[in-house]
Amino acid sequence: MIETSDLPHPAREDLVLTQVLFALSDPARLEIVRQLDAGPLEMAQCCLQDPTMPKSTKSHLMKVLREAGVIRNEVKGRGRLLSLRREDVESRFPGLLESILKAPVGR
Repeated sequence: MIETSDLPHPAREDLVLTQVLFALSDPARLEIVRQLDAGPLEMAQCCLQDPTMPKSTKSHLMKVLREAGVIRNEVKGRGRLLSLRREDVESRFPGLLESILKAPVGR
């Protein structure tokens, strides 16, 4: 386990496929990953497509992604910076993120 500021993140070698797939199985979490694919974002910038989403829901979505090792959540000033752990996920599960991110959105 890697400690980054006050939040734990799993080490690269501790990433578990079923946890990563679970984290990516929710449409809202997948949308966050798609947003982060373009580059790091402040937590306040994520989930802007649904401004009515409660802060507690956003926090839970980020927690699931962070605990699975899909994203990194770090303190930046008074906010939090979210980034995709592409290299870590790809080193453990080659092609997984690329395949998921290229898949069509929707049903």
